Amino acid sequence: MYDLGDGSGVISTTDFFTPVVDDAYDFGRIASVNAFSDVWAMGGAPLMAIGILGWPIDKLPAELANRVIEGARSVCSSVGVVLAGGHSIDNPEPIFGLSVTGRVQLDCLKRNSGGQPGDRLLLTKPLGTGILTTALKRGLLDATASTVATNVMLDDNRIGVELASMPGVHAMTDITGFGLLGHAREMALGAGLSADIDAMAVPWIDDELLKSCLKLGAVPGGTQRNWDSYGPYVDGLEGTNRGDTRNILCDPQTAGGLLIAAEPGSVQAVTALGERQGLSVYEIGSLALGDSGILRVHMG
Repeated sequence: MYDLGDGSGVISTTDFFTPVVDDAYDFGRIASVNAFSDVWAMGGAPLMAIGILGWPIDKLPAELANRVIEGARSVCSSVGVVLAGGHSIDNPEPIFGLSVTGRVQLDCLKRNSGGQPGDRLLLTKPLGTGILTTALKRGLLDATASTVATNVMLDDNRIGVELASMPGVHAMTDITGFGLLGHAREMALGAGLSADIDAMAVPWIDDELLKSCLKLGAVPGGTQRNWDSYGPYVDGLEGTNRGDTRNILCDPQTAGGLLIAAEPGSVQAVTALGERQGLSVYEIGSLALGDSGILRVHMG
């Protein structure tokens, strides 16, 4: 974030990845929602975007690349942002994303480190996109399941701009490849606090669908890497009988929801704002005094 000296600042961010769905248009839309999310999570409003495209021109037709760009333009248009150009290269596999510039009022700027003891942890999207997209890549699911995953990833986080203006909202971050537990640990560690997570309150996209995917072994490679990196700081997930819960809580998300730390008196206002914007807001835990960065997962 760059301070403009007039009470506002500029946010500049970039994000790109390989396809998570087969449809090129949807890939462009999902990648764009994901890139904008970094700005929304800080309470900023996107101003412009630059496309980043890598394409295997000897393997895939240029028409598909155009569909990716069309998907990106549709998202940019929906949030009132101009896709102002970009850069493309010949690449062994397709990649796409955006570099986004946004603006934020400094008194509304939200970081992931501003949480306070007693803050409630709120989540704006269910988990499981990593599991579903892995199952889709392996041919384990049909088109209906693909639509379920796509629709969740396309729900955007523009609510972050309004949330940031609420004085009771102390911290925000978006859930991405590090999984819910990884981002919750970052939030707790940044604030010098510990966190309690109610595993039974954490929403799954579709319980039965995800359980069937897990039985078929559709666990992203990033899930185990996530657990290896922060598992020593998590209490309550020991034992093989908690494997499904652990795989969900560590599931790498694409275009995931917002994790919000808000004082108890603001939870109702945050929930009401979500309802007005067609989003469910789930209370999944809290921040507390204790060993910095330690997570305690409660199974009910």
